[in-house]
Amino acid sequence: MILVLGATGNVGGEVTRQLIAAGERPRVLVRTPAKAGGFQGRAEVAQGDLEQPESLAAAMRGIDKLFLISSGANLTRLEANAIDAAARAGVQHVVKLSVLGADAPTFVFARWHAAAERRLVDSGLRWTMLRPGNFMTNSLLWAESVGREGKFYQPSGEGRWAAIDPADVGAVAVAALTTPGHEGKSYTLTGPESLSAAGYAQVLARVLGTPVAFVDVPPDAARQAMLAGGIPADYVEAVVDLNAAMKAGTLDAVTSGVERVAGRKAGTFEAWARRNAAAFRGPQPALASA
Repeated sequence: MILVLGATGNVGGEVTRQLIAAGERPRVLVRTPAKAGGFQGRAEVAQGDLEQPESLAAAMRGIDKLFLISSGANLTRLEANAIDAAARAGVQHVVKLSVLGADAPTFVFARWHAAAERRLVDSGLRWTMLRPGNFMTNSLLWAESVGREGKFYQPSGEGRWAAIDPADVGAVAVAALTTPGHEGKSYTLTGPESLSAAGYAQVLARVLGTPVAFVDVPPDAARQAMLAGGIPADYVEAVVDLNAAMKAGTLDAVTSGVERVAGRKAGTFEAWARRNAAAFRGPQPALASA
């Protein structure tokens, strides 16, 4: 049996849905079972929390393969909790969602994941590392300002990155979880084209049929905006650092990992944006009553 963490999130949700579509009946670990209601009858729902290691034993019982994912500044500790529980339960293979650059980390997110990768390798469990670049869904952070004023703000300058559709990451994960030959391998995953923020703005403008502009802002302006929005300070610093890495060209790479592992070409940002265009259009005016 396969256990999926993060099944209520973008990537974990894709992994769960695609496993079900492939004929599997996975188990999903969630803090709040009600949020996994859409999987009832098609997946087992187990309640647990990576912050509470004692809650993981029951969820791991009878599991052969684990899809490991977490986020935040404490992800190394959280994933260590999951890895230790998996080892105790006799899990055979762990597919870990990591990040592009974790093999030679130069920015904060990569260092966090590199530490978790080392913990997994040192555990003695069989492993597969998935190292995607920036997710297309992260552009939803631009949606409010795009819908309100036709602009989005980010301190990434002319830096380029090849955003990837979480559905493609899910497809690679499902292949690694359900077909042989992936143990001990690491896959760097990107979308098919590397664009600057201005390039992503042009795509959104084409999809929405209205002007969209990218505004390069100083890192401190982005920092203060995120702090004002209630984002924890350590995570804010990691995001600022990520934008600096993007600006420096650290994430400017295009790979064939999705096609090589999942057997399909990675989707474009334009295709993803067309499916999600409503999120960027902003509030629609109310119709006048007759």
